[in-house]
Amino acid sequence: MPGADIRTILFDLDGTLLDTAPDLAAALNKVLEENQQPALPFQSIRPVVSHGGSALIKLGFRLQQDDPRFDPLHERLLAVDRENISRHTTLCPDMDLLLRDIELRGLNWGVVTNKPGWLTDPLMKDLQLYDRALCVISGDTLQQRKPHPAPLLYACQLANCRPEQCLYIGDARRDIEAGRNAGMYTMIALFGYCTDQDQPHSWGATHMIEAPRELLAWLDNEHARK
Repeated sequence: MPGADIRTILFDLDGTLLDTAPDLAAALNKVLEENQQPALPFQSIRPVVSHGGSALIKLGFRLQQDDPRFDPLHERLLAVDRENISRHTTLCPDMDLLLRDIELRGLNWGVVTNKPGWLTDPLMKDLQLYDRALCVISGDTLQQRKPHPAPLLYACQLANCRPEQCLYIGDARRDIEAGRNAGMYTMIALFGYCTDQDQPHSWGATHMIEAPRELLAWLDNEHARK
């Protein structure tokens, strides 16, 4: 079987391109404090970050989404996050080197995330990544969100490439489901927020990596097989 002809690399945001857990954990604990609830340790919050603000409210307050208290708490969490959007957030370790090498190879890269644009765009701009990315697709860019493949297919249109020329990397099952449904190569970022309990080996991804730099080695191997 011939190797992949990858032209565009698309990243999930939280736990894949960026380590946003410190800021989101701080936001959750602030909302907990405002509601006279005990703060949670960082290590209990980190694995939940990739699942979004709703999952954080469920974790912190032990509420389900049909509870009348849920939506106001969720809105407050997002507001606190926006106020401190990039205070402690950084690129994931060695991600700066990976992006540099992707650009040096003349490849495109972009972001497809379920985070709403009013949080995604300022975060990307604060970290001076917005103008470097070919596309930034947020959770409210289209009517559909991951695991629906539409956001990834829209990124393909913007990159002017076919789905089979794209690699999507993320750290949650819905990332891999979306990529597979779009007909892309998929990669699990094991350095992200997923845990063994999430059973990433069962998600059916093309490949898994422990560190960002391993992505380049996979690309080199695929190109050698062409």
